Amino acid sequence: MRRIGGDGVELAVLDEGEGVPVLLIHGFPDSADLWRHQVNVLTAAGFRAIAPDLRGFGASGKPEAVEDYRLGRSVGDMVAILDALAIERAHVVGHDWGAGVAWALASLHPQRVDRLVAMSVGHPGTRTERTLESRQRAWYTLLFQFAEAEALLSREDWKLFREWAATHPDLEARIAALSEPGALTAGLGWYRANLHPARDLDPPRDVPPVQAPTLGLWSDGDAYLTEHFMVRSADQVSGPWRYERVAGASHWMQLDAADRVNALLLEFLA
Repeated sequence: MRRIGGDGVELAVLDEGEGVPVLLIHGFPDSADLWRHQVNVLTAAGFRAIAPDLRGFGASGKPEAVEDYRLGRSVGDMVAILDALAIERAHVVGHDWGAGVAWALASLHPQRVDRLVAMSVGHPGTRTERTLESRQRAWYTLLFQFAEAEALLSREDWKLFREWAATHPDLEARIAALSEPGALTAGLGWYRANLHPARDLDPPRDVPPVQAPTLGLWSDGDAYLTEHFMVRSADQVSGPWRYERVAGASHWMQLDAADRVNALLLEFLA
């Protein structure tokens, strides 16, 4: 891992291989290690795999202010990484919060994104179409707003967190990482900065459509997000759009359906 200065924070960045760069952006509660099954496959196929720990995660800096976790700050981090590595354009693959960052990066900095792969999380513009089912699945985003969330999630050997993230293939490793001082609060900062209920009252932001060819992936075992948001993301893409459902996989499809995800990535990015 190398250290690269982001938008006011130092980031740990995995940089392996040579060739066309692919920026891999993880979400909660993960780190760059989430992409371990993709990095080897991409580099073997002649790509350069770049996987940062997002701010608040892994070995990257963990700011204390909630506003430092606004999505735009991490978009700035990604631009800073590309600049530091002298990369003009890259393929971008994002999952969970990383997908939100990837969507925003492709929309606001189209000159930096060649092809976009969004996994699990649809375009932020689809949030205005939330249904009762999607709100029920997202119950935890409200819990995460409260100062008591850290104590509730971690008490009794992380009982509530274990139930919430039961389908995570790396559950014990994630709990160990979140047990580090300040790590859980930093991770929850993403939800507090971007998904506070008051944000629903804000008028929708008018952002440019995504110009890059885009592949949307959603897994039918996702316990947190509905397919609707990914399918409707087509309306936010002016470039070529493709959607694929990954069957038999949890939210973390790149881990428990690695072969299927890797095949889709190689086909699309080639």
